[in-house]
Amino acid sequence: MCLAIPAQVVELRDGDNAVVDLAGVRKEISLALVDHVAVGDYVIVHVGYALNKLDPDEAAKTLALFAEIGQLGDDSTVH
Repeated sequence: MCLAIPAQVVELRDGDNAVVDLAGVRKEISLALVDHVAVGDYVIVHVGYALNKLDPDEAAKTLALFAEIGQLGDDSTVH
């Protein structure tokens, strides 16, 4: 099964790259498919690519559901 998960952008890098944070795990991803992303935005990430921006409330709901089913650690709340 493939999942696309919400992650918060914590750093913009050269080109179309960014670093995202998901429950304390940081990963570099590509923003090539999404326009106008800023630090603090939430994006849906799948296989290293941001697919679209996500409203913070929707990100919080989705992360809470993942935490509820045990897919994320306890630190998965949106700040």
